[in-house]
Amino acid sequence: MNKIKIVVDSTVDLSKELYEKYDFEVVPLNVTFGQETFKDGVTITRDQLYADVVKYKSLPATSAPGPQVFEEVFRKWLDKGYDVIYLGIGSTLSTAFQSANIAKNMIESEHIYLVDTKNLSSASGLLAMKAAKLAKEGKTPKEICKILEKDVPNTVAQFSVETLDYLHKGGRCSGTAKVLGHLLHIHPHILVKDGKLIVYKKPRGTMKVAIDGQIEELKKALPNVQMDNIMITDSGVKDEIRDYFVKEVSKLVDPKIIRTTPAGCVVASHCGFGTIGLLFIKD
Repeated sequence: MNKIKIVVDSTVDLSKELYEKYDFEVVPLNVTFGQETFKDGVTITRDQLYADVVKYKSLPATSAPGPQVFEEVFRKWLDKGYDVIYLGIGSTLSTAFQSANIAKNMIESEHIYLVDTKNLSSASGLLAMKAAKLAKEGKTPKEICKILEKDVPNTVAQFSVETLDYLHKGGRCSGTAKVLGHLLHIHPHILVKDGKLIVYKKPRGTMKVAIDGQIEELKKALPNVQMDNIMITDSGVKDEIRDYFVKEVSKLVDPKIIRTTPAGCVVASHCGFGTIGLLFIKD
């Protein structure tokens, strides 16, 4: 049986340590300000992105890599004798999956496997990490994909947003909603459902109140939560907010399985500074 290479894109929002641990090949998405295009996590950092938003007074455009980018990556590993499994941002949220599928059809190889996570950020990262674990256990690509496809609808991605500024600039909330959000201290609870982002709740108060709402969702899911990894991912928050989140989740699960990871430039460009989420897979 061939060795297996897991290919992901830059929206899976894992830490540098996790990318290295699982030896993922990362395909970056694009971030564009004006006429200048950067590669997420390669030629632009999240701090630079936030600085450029202030500089240009507008949000960047984000885009998926073209099929030729995926073709080059796939061929590289096929030529080395690997089977390739690609997981990244869901097909309803970006054209990255479509690009990967076009590349697969161009190559016409039976050794390329695609899994539509129908999700984003480290929810997709959780599925990629599970794929790597299954590969290490000796599962075939077909077996891995079958298991992951069962997990896809049970993968929970939820985020609380500190400010509505980025959602407003990106056309995802009205100016009135933005003003009311600030006045009423609303921190929208965003949930990924059926491959789409929805406003699940609109808690009022501090970010800690919003975080408590996310933790309630974890409590509801227990004990039917896979206990390999639970992610707390943020686009840049105060240490006290992240520490509070980790402390409260640690009361419910083994602290050793909690992974804190940074959101990349693409996710940060849509949600802005201060967003933090809790992500896990249910049985």
